[in-house]
Amino acid sequence: MKISIVVHNLNGGGAEKMMVRLANALAELGEEVSLVLLTEGGINKTYVSSNVKLIELKSSRTAAAVPNLRKYLKVNQPDKVLAALTHVNVIAILACLSLGIQKKLFVSERNAFSLDKHASNETLIKIAYFVAPWLYRLIPNPVIAVSKGVAQDLVDTTIVNQASVTNAPNPVLDDDFLGKQYSAPTHPWLLDKSIPTLVATGRLAPQKGFDNLLTALKQVNEHIDCRLIIFGEGELRSEFEEQVKQLALSEKVSLPGYVTEPLNEMAAADLFVLSSRFEGSPNVLVEAMSTGVKVLATDCPHGPYEILKAGAIGFITEVESAEALSSSIIKALSVTDYDKSAQLQQAKTYTSRSSALAYREILLSGKS
Repeated sequence: MKISIVVHNLNGGGAEKMMVRLANALAELGEEVSLVLLTEGGINKTYVSSNVKLIELKSSRTAAAVPNLRKYLKVNQPDKVLAALTHVNVIAILACLSLGIQKKLFVSERNAFSLDKHASNETLIKIAYFVAPWLYRLIPNPVIAVSKGVAQDLVDTTIVNQASVTNAPNPVLDDDFLGKQYSAPTHPWLLDKSIPTLVATGRLAPQKGFDNLLTALKQVNEHIDCRLIIFGEGELRSEFEEQVKQLALSEKVSLPGYVTEPLNEMAAADLFVLSSRFEGSPNVLVEAMSTGVKVLATDCPHGPYEILKAGAIGFITEVESAEALSSSIIKALSVTDYDKSAQLQQAKTYTSRSSALAYREILLSGKS
């Protein structure tokens, strides 16, 4: 198949990284893949395989990209078009409708629609979320969600019907992840094994629930002496730093910013914690699972419940409850016979090849 995957650019978001990995994996399966950027650039450009054709339309902004995308599609005539992220989906639908090729189009939702639509105050983004479900009704192929929960959320909270959604796993892991050897961590707390150390990773933003995690850590330290490292950056750094001071946790919490090889840090931790309020399908949880570290996640909408098989793998706890989170951390740290084999087996679902095969099957079953 001649497949065009459409994203806004290749900046540092998880969705952009996943689309690069998917494009590479589909090309490995022998498909002719183009990765089409509505604007241009992004740090993930370096990861695009030489087998994938990179197209940069250089539109001034995503909202103004319909004419450029329409021209590209008209000239190149792909067999299938796959768009990712709500505002990009809207642009792709408008371009395909104008050419009468909506049967070729598939769109992908990457997060809990009912919650993610409130995450941005930008007017054009809000408009995109308002019109997207109506436009999804105009295309014959199902919306591809990153998890069953995201798919069901779209059905429950919009006019999209059950028959118009499906789901496919993210291509989070390399196919040979089980053989990966991890280098020594860079953080000194992970080299000193005298005190249990928790690791969390993500944007310092409300969605990730790190405020609850900090409160939970204070409660945990009343029973177990432990430390927490949160890798990441974001708009709430100053608020979290102040919370650490207020909780008297300055010796127990580290906020070192981004780390280039987070899996090395995860592999050396005593417990990985996902404290999110909502997700789509948290890639970082799958990455942590792949290292064999103990994992604990909130039962947030959506993804952890499916990934951890309702707690049969790893540990799962109530969302938005620091008390429940602290109790679960204590329980997880107390387990000495943790069986990582089940979580490694589950992680295989999220390899690049597994994801590409799932997407290819959906694309082949389309209406075009």
